[in-house]
Amino acid sequence: MKRQIHKYYIKENGVFPNNEKLQVLHYRNMINVPLLFAATAVKKLFRQNGWGNNWRAGIFTYDHYHSNTHEAMAVIKGKTTVLLGGKGGRKLEIEKGDVLIIPAGVAHKNLGKENDVVCIGGYPDALEYDMNYGAEDERPKTDRTISKVKPPATDPVFGKEKGLVDFWRDPAA
Repeated sequence: MKRQIHKYYIKENGVFPNNEKLQVLHYRNMINVPLLFAATAVKKLFRQNGWGNNWRAGIFTYDHYHSNTHEAMAVIKGKTTVLLGGKGGRKLEIEKGDVLIIPAGVAHKNLGKENDVVCIGGYPDALEYDMNYGAEDERPKTDRTISKVKPPATDPVFGKEKGLVDFWRDPAA
């Protein structure tokens, strides 16, 4: 399969803030996942590009988002469909070798089973993420938090070379 980069704006929907300024980036077939020590290899790639606080797990089967940081997920095993933006949002098929970069505020959930995929996740500057679920009392506080999150200086796959550093240019810069 050919390597491709897809970009999607996910608009606010009344429940989830999502992010109309920064695109979700879907890097298809971007990582050559090794047969042995795949998690270690991807964590190393993310960390050398400034994306730490790494985890290895499936993707939750309920809508959630992070208001204080962006998130990257690399699929090292399996495939599934992810829903971005909550009810009526965009469905994406993701599979081994794909990387999904989700801007702060964008709701996401696995439409399959949590462990249909195994992912390595990470956050710019190894930030500790918060968890939000679309509850009425989250907003407008989370909206204010999201507005303060800057685009990261590096891409989890490409570092300072390309990827989100090109797509997510800071409009204030």
